[in-house]
Amino acid sequence: MKTLHAFARLTKKNLERQMPGESVAVPQGSPRYIDFVYPWKTEPVSLTGAGCELNCAHCCGHYLKKMRKLDQVLAGPVHAHKSYLVSGGFTKQGTISLGKHAKELAALSLLGPLNLHSGLVDEADASIIGSLVKVVSFDFVLDAGVIQHVYGLKRKPHDFIRAYRALKKYARVIPHLCLGLSGDDLRGEYRALQFLREEGAAAISLIVFRPTPGTRLAHFSPPPLEEVERFMRQARRLFPETPLYLGCLRPGGLYRQALDCIALQAGLNKIVQPAPPARKMAAVMPLEIRYSEECCAF
Repeated sequence: MKTLHAFARLTKKNLERQMPGESVAVPQGSPRYIDFVYPWKTEPVSLTGAGCELNCAHCCGHYLKKMRKLDQVLAGPVHAHKSYLVSGGFTKQGTISLGKHAKELAALSLLGPLNLHSGLVDEADASIIGSLVKVVSFDFVLDAGVIQHVYGLKRKPHDFIRAYRALKKYARVIPHLCLGLSGDDLRGEYRALQFLREEGAAAISLIVFRPTPGTRLAHFSPPPLEEVERFMRQARRLFPETPLYLGCLRPGGLYRQALDCIALQAGLNKIVQPAPPARKMAAVMPLEIRYSEECCAF
Protein backbone atom coordinates (compact mmCIF):
# COMPACT_ATOMS: atom_id res chain seq x y z
CA MET A 1 0.00 0.00 0.00
CA LYS A 2 2.90 2.37 0.73
CA THR A 3 4.22 1.72 -2.77
CA LEU A 4 0.80 2.45 -4.24
CA HIS A 5 0.47 5.80 -2.49
CA ALA A 6 4.04 6.72 -3.38
CA PHE A 7 3.42 5.90 -7.03
CA ALA A 8 0.20 7.93 -7.07
CA ARG A 9 1.99 10.93 -5.57
CA LEU A 10 4.85 10.56 -8.05
CA THR A 11 2.45 10.38 -10.99
CA LYS A 12 0.63 13.50 -9.85
CA LYS A 13 3.91 15.30 -9.26
CA ASN A 14 5.21 14.40 -12.72
CA LEU A 15 2.02 15.64 -14.34
CA GLU A 16 2.12 18.91 -12.45
CA ARG A 17 5.70 19.48 -13.60
CA GLN A 18 4.75 19.27 -17.27
CA MET A 19 4.89 22.71 -18.84
CA PRO A 20 2.60 23.67 -21.74
CA GLY A 21 4.02 22.19 -24.93
CA GLU A 22 6.34 19.83 -23.02
CA SER A 23 5.72 16.15 -23.66
CA VAL A 24 6.28 12.86 -21.87
CA ALA A 25 8.43 10.43 -23.86
CA VAL A 26 6.87 7.38 -25.48
CA PRO A 27 8.84 4.12 -25.05
CA GLN A 28 10.60 2.89 -28.19
CA GLY A 29 8.48 0.39 -30.10
CA SER A 30 5.21 1.70 -28.65
CA PRO A 31 2.26 2.67 -30.86
CA ARG A 32 1.92 6.32 -31.81
CA TYR A 33 -1.65 6.45 -30.62
CA ILE A 34 -3.81 5.54 -27.63
CA ASP A 35 -7.44 4.51 -27.96
CA PHE A 36 -9.58 5.48 -24.97
CA VAL A 37 -12.62 3.22 -24.94
CA TYR A 38 -15.97 4.21 -23.46
CA PRO A 39 -18.13 1.21 -24.41
CA TRP A 40 -21.59 2.67 -23.85
CA LYS A 41 -22.76 1.52 -27.29
CA THR A 42 -22.13 -2.14 -26.44
CA GLU A 43 -24.79 -3.72 -24.27
CA PRO A 44 -23.77 -6.50 -21.83
CA VAL A 45 -26.12 -9.47 -22.14
CA SER A 46 -26.34 -12.60 -20.00
CA LEU A 47 -27.54 -15.95 -21.33
CA THR A 48 -28.41 -17.11 -17.81
CA GLY A 49 -29.42 -13.98 -15.94
CA ALA A 50 -27.55 -13.79 -12.63
CA GLY A 51 -27.24 -17.55 -12.30
CA CYS A 52 -23.93 -19.40 -12.59
CA GLU A 53 -23.31 -23.06 -11.78
CA LEU A 54 -19.54 -22.67 -11.76
CA ASN A 55 -19.50 -19.79 -9.27
CA CYS A 56 -15.81 -18.93 -9.60
CA ALA A 57 -14.13 -17.67 -6.43
CA HIS A 58 -13.28 -14.23 -7.87
CA CYS A 59 -16.71 -13.49 -9.38
CA CYS A 60 -19.46 -15.65 -7.80
CA GLY A 61 -21.88 -14.34 -10.44
CA HIS A 62 -21.46 -10.75 -9.22
CA TYR A 63 -20.76 -9.29 -12.67
CA LEU A 64 -23.77 -10.98 -14.23
CA LYS A 65 -26.21 -9.07 -12.08
CA LYS A 66 -25.95 -5.83 -14.06
CA MET A 67 -26.43 -7.53 -17.43
CA ARG A 68 -29.75 -7.74 -19.23
CA LYS A 69 -31.07 -11.21 -19.95
CA LEU A 70 -30.99 -12.30 -23.57
CA ASP A 71 -34.75 -12.80 -23.82
CA GLN A 72 -35.35 -9.29 -22.47
CA VAL A 73 -33.09 -7.77 -25.12
CA LEU A 74 -34.82 -9.70 -27.90
CA ALA A 75 -38.24 -8.67 -26.59
CA GLY A 76 -37.27 -5.01 -27.05
CA PRO A 77 -37.54 -2.15 -27.12
CA VAL A 78 -34.44 -1.57 -29.26
CA HIS A 79 -31.97 0.76 -27.52
CA ALA A 80 -29.15 2.88 -28.90
CA HIS A 81 -26.63 0.04 -28.69
CA LYS A 82 -24.64 -0.91 -31.77
CA SER A 83 -23.20 -4.21 -30.50
CA TYR A 84 -23.51 -6.78 -27.72
CA LEU A 85 -21.15 -8.38 -25.21
CA VAL A 86 -22.67 -11.79 -24.52
CA SER A 87 -21.69 -13.68 -21.39
CA GLY A 88 -23.51 -15.74 -18.80
CA GLY A 89 -23.04 -18.31 -16.11
CA PHE A 90 -20.87 -21.31 -16.97
CA THR A 91 -21.60 -24.95 -16.26
CA LYS A 92 -19.47 -26.85 -13.77
CA GLN A 93 -17.42 -28.00 -16.76
CA GLY A 94 -16.58 -24.39 -17.67
CA THR A 95 -18.80 -24.25 -20.74
CA ILE A 96 -21.84 -22.29 -21.86
CA SER A 97 -25.02 -24.12 -22.83
CA LEU A 98 -24.68 -23.11 -26.45
CA GLY A 99 -27.28 -25.54 -27.76
CA LYS A 100 -30.00 -23.89 -25.67
CA HIS A 101 -29.25 -20.43 -26.98
CA ALA A 102 -28.02 -20.79 -30.57
CA LYS A 103 -31.29 -19.63 -32.14
CA GLU A 104 -31.56 -16.67 -29.76
CA LEU A 105 -27.96 -15.69 -30.46
CA ALA A 106 -28.64 -15.85 -34.18
CA ALA A 107 -31.58 -13.48 -33.66
CA LEU A 108 -29.44 -11.14 -31.54
CA SER A 109 -26.72 -11.07 -34.21
CA LEU A 110 -29.25 -9.48 -36.56
CA LEU A 111 -29.43 -6.48 -34.19
CA GLY A 112 -25.67 -5.93 -34.08
CA PRO A 113 -22.29 -7.70 -33.95
CA LEU A 114 -21.63 -10.00 -30.99
CA ASN A 115 -18.63 -10.46 -28.72
CA LEU A 116 -19.09 -13.80 -26.96
CA HIS A 117 -17.41 -14.68 -23.66
CA SER A 118 -17.30 -18.33 -24.64
CA GLY A 119 -15.73 -20.40 -21.91
CA LEU A 120 -14.29 -23.78 -22.86
CA VAL A 121 -15.53 -25.23 -26.13
CA ASP A 122 -15.06 -28.25 -28.35
CA GLU A 123 -14.65 -28.22 -32.13
CA ALA A 124 -18.41 -28.45 -32.79
CA ASP A 125 -19.26 -25.52 -30.51
CA ALA A 126 -16.41 -23.46 -31.96
CA SER A 127 -17.86 -23.96 -35.43
CA ILE A 128 -21.31 -22.78 -34.31
CA ILE A 129 -19.81 -19.79 -32.49
CA GLY A 130 -17.88 -18.79 -35.59
CA SER A 131 -21.09 -18.59 -37.58
CA LEU A 132 -22.76 -16.30 -35.03
CA VAL A 133 -20.26 -13.81 -33.64
CA LYS A 134 -17.79 -11.17 -34.78
CA VAL A 135 -15.28 -11.82 -32.01
CA VAL A 136 -14.72 -14.13 -29.03
CA SER A 137 -13.36 -13.05 -25.65
CA PHE A 138 -11.60 -16.08 -24.18
CA ASP A 139 -10.23 -16.37 -20.64
CA PHE A 140 -6.84 -17.96 -21.30
CA VAL A 141 -5.45 -19.66 -18.19
CA LEU A 142 -2.38 -21.89 -18.03
CA ASP A 143 -1.98 -21.91 -14.24
CA ALA A 144 -3.20 -25.29 -12.96
CA GLY A 145 -3.69 -23.92 -9.44
CA VAL A 146 -5.91 -21.08 -10.68
CA ILE A 147 -7.94 -23.48 -12.83
CA GLN A 148 -8.57 -25.75 -9.85
CA HIS A 149 -8.82 -23.38 -6.89
CA VAL A 150 -10.19 -20.15 -8.40
CA TYR A 151 -12.32 -21.46 -11.26
CA GLY A 152 -13.16 -24.68 -9.43
CA LEU A 153 -12.67 -26.74 -12.58
CA LYS A 154 -11.43 -30.29 -12.92
CA ARG A 155 -9.61 -29.23 -16.05
CA LYS A 156 -6.00 -28.86 -17.15
CA PRO A 157 -4.11 -26.10 -18.97
CA HIS A 158 -4.24 -28.20 -22.11
CA ASP A 159 -8.05 -27.90 -22.13
CA PHE A 160 -7.69 -24.13 -22.47
CA ILE A 161 -5.10 -24.57 -25.23
CA ARG A 162 -7.34 -26.96 -27.12
CA ALA A 163 -10.35 -24.62 -26.83
CA TYR A 164 -8.30 -21.62 -27.95
CA ARG A 165 -7.04 -23.48 -31.00
CA ALA A 166 -10.54 -24.64 -31.90
CA LEU A 167 -11.98 -21.13 -31.64
CA LYS A 168 -9.17 -19.65 -33.74
CA LYS A 169 -10.21 -21.87 -36.66
CA TYR A 170 -13.62 -20.24 -36.86
CA ALA A 171 -13.52 -16.79 -35.27
CA ARG A 172 -11.40 -13.82 -34.30
CA VAL A 173 -10.35 -14.55 -30.72
CA ILE A 174 -9.07 -12.08 -28.13
CA PRO A 175 -7.40 -14.01 -25.28
CA HIS A 176 -7.90 -12.36 -21.89
CA LEU A 177 -5.14 -12.71 -19.30
CA CYS A 178 -6.21 -11.91 -15.73
CA LEU A 179 -3.18 -10.81 -13.70
CA GLY A 180 -3.04 -11.72 -10.04
CA LEU A 181 -5.47 -14.63 -9.56
CA SER A 182 -2.68 -16.58 -7.89
CA GLY A 183 -1.49 -13.63 -5.82
CA ASP A 184 1.84 -11.89 -6.39
CA ASP A 185 3.18 -14.76 -8.48
CA LEU A 186 2.52 -14.13 -12.19
CA ARG A 187 4.35 -17.20 -13.46
CA GLY A 188 1.15 -18.65 -14.92
CA GLU A 189 0.44 -15.41 -16.74
CA TYR A 190 3.97 -15.31 -18.15
CA ARG A 191 3.51 -18.92 -19.30
CA ALA A 192 0.33 -17.92 -21.12
CA LEU A 193 2.07 -14.92 -22.67
CA GLN A 194 4.92 -17.07 -23.98
CA PHE A 195 2.49 -19.61 -25.41
CA LEU A 196 0.56 -16.87 -27.22
CA ARG A 197 3.79 -15.56 -28.70
CA GLU A 198 4.37 -18.95 -30.29
CA GLU A 199 0.72 -19.62 -31.16
CA GLY A 200 -0.26 -16.12 -32.27
CA ALA A 201 -3.07 -13.82 -31.20
CA ALA A 202 -5.19 -11.22 -33.00
CA ALA A 203 -4.91 -9.03 -29.88
CA ILE A 204 -4.48 -9.57 -26.16
CA SER A 205 -6.60 -8.05 -23.41
CA LEU A 206 -5.00 -7.67 -20.00
CA ILE A 207 -7.28 -7.46 -16.99
CA VAL A 208 -6.28 -7.28 -13.34
CA PHE A 209 -7.78 -9.17 -10.40
CA ARG A 210 -10.25 -6.98 -8.55
CA PRO A 211 -11.22 -7.97 -4.98
CA THR A 212 -15.01 -8.01 -5.17
CA PRO A 213 -17.27 -7.86 -2.08
CA GLY A 214 -19.33 -10.98 -1.57
CA THR A 215 -16.87 -13.28 -3.35
CA ARG A 216 -14.56 -15.88 -1.83
CA LEU A 217 -11.53 -13.80 -2.83
CA ALA A 218 -12.87 -10.51 -1.47
CA HIS A 219 -10.10 -10.35 1.15
CA PHE A 220 -7.28 -10.92 -1.35
CA SER A 221 -5.19 -8.05 -2.73
CA PRO A 222 -4.55 -7.21 -6.38
CA PRO A 223 -1.02 -7.89 -7.64
CA PRO A 224 1.72 -5.35 -6.86
CA LEU A 225 1.87 -2.53 -9.40
CA GLU A 226 5.57 -3.17 -9.95
CA GLU A 227 4.80 -6.73 -11.09
CA VAL A 228 1.98 -5.55 -13.35
CA GLU A 229 4.25 -2.93 -14.93
CA ARG A 230 6.96 -5.53 -15.52
CA PHE A 231 4.43 -7.84 -17.15
CA MET A 232 3.00 -5.12 -19.41
CA ARG A 233 6.43 -4.05 -20.62
CA GLN A 234 7.37 -7.66 -21.33
CA ALA A 235 4.11 -8.14 -23.24
CA ARG A 236 4.94 -5.10 -25.36
CA ARG A 237 8.43 -6.45 -26.07
CA LEU A 238 7.13 -9.89 -27.03
CA PHE A 239 4.27 -8.48 -29.13
CA PRO A 240 5.59 -5.32 -30.81
CA GLU A 241 2.92 -5.45 -33.55
CA THR A 242 0.01 -7.08 -31.71
CA PRO A 243 -2.65 -4.79 -30.19
CA LEU A 244 -2.57 -4.88 -26.39
CA TYR A 245 -5.55 -3.71 -24.35
CA LEU A 246 -6.16 -2.83 -20.72
CA GLY A 247 -9.67 -4.20 -20.29
CA CYS A 248 -12.56 -3.03 -18.17
CA LEU A 249 -12.07 -5.39 -15.22
CA ARG A 250 -9.48 -3.94 -12.85
CA PRO A 251 -9.38 -2.40 -9.36
CA GLY A 252 -10.58 1.13 -8.69
CA GLY A 253 -9.30 4.02 -6.61
CA LEU A 254 -5.63 4.98 -6.44
CA TYR A 255 -4.62 1.57 -7.77
CA ARG A 256 -6.57 2.19 -10.98
CA GLN A 257 -5.15 5.69 -11.36
CA ALA A 258 -1.60 4.36 -11.12
CA LEU A 259 -2.33 1.27 -13.23
CA ASP A 260 -3.77 3.27 -16.12
CA CYS A 261 -0.70 5.51 -16.21
CA ILE A 262 1.51 2.42 -16.19
CA ALA A 263 -0.42 0.96 -19.12
CA LEU A 264 -0.05 4.20 -21.05
CA GLN A 265 3.70 4.40 -20.43
CA ALA A 266 4.15 0.71 -21.23
CA GLY A 267 2.74 1.31 -24.70
CA LEU A 268 -0.62 -0.44 -24.64
CA ASN A 269 -2.96 0.36 -27.52
CA LYS A 270 -6.31 0.67 -25.72
CA ILE A 271 -7.46 1.55 -22.20
CA VAL A 272 -11.09 1.05 -21.29
CA GLN A 273 -12.58 3.93 -19.29
CA PRO A 274 -9.21 5.50 -18.41
CA ALA A 275 -8.74 7.23 -15.07
CA PRO A 276 -8.28 11.04 -15.14
CA PRO A 277 -4.49 10.96 -14.47
CA ALA A 278 -3.97 8.77 -17.55
CA ARG A 279 -6.02 11.14 -19.68
CA LYS A 280 -3.89 14.05 -18.45
CA MET A 281 -0.70 12.13 -19.08
CA ALA A 282 -1.77 11.22 -22.63
CA ALA A 283 -2.39 14.89 -23.37
CA VAL A 284 1.32 15.67 -22.85
CA MET A 285 2.64 12.62 -24.71
CA PRO A 286 3.37 12.64 -28.46
CA LEU A 287 0.36 10.42 -29.11
CA GLU A 288 -2.72 10.65 -31.25
CA ILE A 289 -5.66 10.21 -28.85
CA ARG A 290 -8.54 8.23 -30.31
CA TYR A 291 -11.92 7.46 -28.79
CA SER A 292 -14.14 4.38 -29.19
CA GLU A 293 -17.70 3.77 -28.04
CA GLU A 294 -17.93 -0.01 -28.24
CA CYS A 295 -16.34 -2.92 -26.38
CA CYS A 296 -12.58 -2.90 -26.87
CA ALA A 297 -12.68 -6.33 -28.54
CA PHE A 298 -14.48 -4.93 -31.59
